Amino acid sequence: MPFSLSTPRRLGLLLAGFLATHQVLGQSAEAPAQRLGLVPLPREVQAPAGTYALPQKISIYARSKDEQNVAGLLKEMLTALGKTVTLTTSRPAAQIVLLTAPQPNPEGYQLAVDHAGIRISAAGGAGLFYGAQTLLQLLPPRPAATAGVPYVRIADEPAFRWRGGMLDVSRHFFPVSFVKKYIDFLAAYKLNTFHWHLTDDQGWRIEIKKYPKLTQVSAFRKQTLIGAQQLFKTPADFKYDATPYGGFYTQEQIRDVVAYAQRRYVTVVPEIEMPGHSVAVLAAYPELACKPGTYETWTMWGVNEDIVCPTEPTIRFFEDVLTEVCALFPSPYVHIGGDEAPKARWKESAAVQEIMKREGYTDVEKVQGWFNRRIEKFLTSKGKKLIGWDEILEGGIAPSAAVMSWRGEKGGVEAAKMGHDVVMSPSTHLYINYGQSPQPHSPYEPLMIGGYIPLDVIYNYNPLPAELTPAQQQHVLGPQANLWTEYITTPAAAEYMLFPRLLAVSEVAWTPAARKSYAAFVPRMSQQFARLDQKKINYRVPEPLGLDSTSVVKQGGKAVFTLRSLVPGARIHYTLDGQMPDETAALYTKPLAVPLNNRLTVRAVTIAPNGRKSPPAELLVK
Repeated sequence: MPFSLSTPRRLGLLLAGFLATHQVLGQSAEAPAQRLGLVPLPREVQAPAGTYALPQKISIYARSKDEQNVAGLLKEMLTALGKTVTLTTSRPAAQIVLLTAPQPNPEGYQLAVDHAGIRISAAGGAGLFYGAQTLLQLLPPRPAATAGVPYVRIADEPAFRWRGGMLDVSRHFFPVSFVKKYIDFLAAYKLNTFHWHLTDDQGWRIEIKKYPKLTQVSAFRKQTLIGAQQLFKTPADFKYDATPYGGFYTQEQIRDVVAYAQRRYVTVVPEIEMPGHSVAVLAAYPELACKPGTYETWTMWGVNEDIVCPTEPTIRFFEDVLTEVCALFPSPYVHIGGDEAPKARWKESAAVQEIMKREGYTDVEKVQGWFNRRIEKFLTSKGKKLIGWDEILEGGIAPSAAVMSWRGEKGGVEAAKMGHDVVMSPSTHLYINYGQSPQPHSPYEPLMIGGYIPLDVIYNYNPLPAELTPAQQQHVLGPQANLWTEYITTPAAAEYMLFPRLLAVSEVAWTPAARKSYAAFVPRMSQQFARLDQKKINYRVPEPLGLDSTSVVKQGGKAVFTLRSLVPGARIHYTLDGQMPDETAALYTKPLAVPLNNRLTVRAVTIAPNGRKSPPAELLVK
């Protein structure tokens, strides 16, 4: 996006903070964590001088069930780094010792590295696992015969109980292999909840044995819309690919994913949308509609007015579905959606009017509250808690139900004041399918839905609203980032939207807001890129810093810019003629001076060590 010299100051402030952080590292209390590049930032880090040489052949001491589970995972991860690893119950023979010991926080841990080796202690498996993840960040990102592990003493625990990431597999379906990889992404950065959005208008993705047409019919749509729907103005703009699309997970696959997540101390929360976002259900079972007719799994995005009718057959249908869902997912919560449920069909329905008359309602919105409470009562009978998007507040909910606040924080604040548990997931800060460029629909970025959420907006989010009292803040379980997939069609595209923003999310969820600093986070984040490369993650390469109005120095009729990349070892290439720079463009080696009396566009890109290129940073100099 072209910038004049009066452009907003975000990039310049970021560069200033980045430089200032490097200047004060030696004096800062966070200096050890900064130097080590740990994400998320631990509570306490001491780093005395010294390095422990972790040999090629490693033994891990583990005795309890949780210790052995974490030891097995750590063995897999160290093997991927070229190590030969064995497990042992002889402590003196081990280079890495896992110990279960009382801790105030069940997910907290202590990690010590010194001349005697590596010790991780925690109250249980989750803490041991998070300590192992921190240890992996202390190791070189690439295989080495002998790995030098810096001496440290770390005491750490999370700020929040719910540290979530959601993946929508309804709009676009992702294979089990990527779902597991997504869980790995969460676990590596100490996020502990995987919200699996399994059903919506565009596809039903979970096998329900009592209703086979859900996977025979509802799991497939006849075609998919081409292009960005929000830009279309007339019916002629809507074009489709004429290609059938779909897929679903068998119950065996669901159990496999849940077990995979459990081993990594990640809770899988299923979402079964009701009563809205349900036209795919009607495609298979049209008798559940208020309006007779033929329905199809939807080929567009957005909100569909055709939703299930809140009649007894519909309630029995969802009770049957949830019976199978509850048996598959050990999570204490089941998400019922509850959002964006238009009531046009309900207002026209004699059955709904009869419910309103019987229950004494004058507002049709109250019928959704009645429906939700019926479902909540059923979930309670199965030992589960209901959670839904913040619209469920509008019709009234049971005291034990939890709210996921997505339309800003208002719903979450209201729910917490009423005594409901809350997950903060505002679209303004934590929708990581939103754009990463300030230019809407940039030609250098993939198609996206929603607004612009840069890294610093995510990082600076505080899930504890100031208007809540300390007692009310106790109802905030934690934050969650959401990845909706209307325009995210492949695993590589999902990774591009996730990283590096997921690193910011991890610190929002793990580190108390009072200890967070974006300027300090950026250089730690930068040290993670080599690890993402090692895992072959298709992260978005950040554009160069410094090409903005606040970074300019005016000298002798010229604007002078000092550019910097956030990716260690990267090169910066630039053009002065408005062309998109590539490897053949001028290489930035020293401060860039351009005349002020000519109108020209400066573009610069970062080219990472792996050869991948960032979107351009741009500045209109005039």
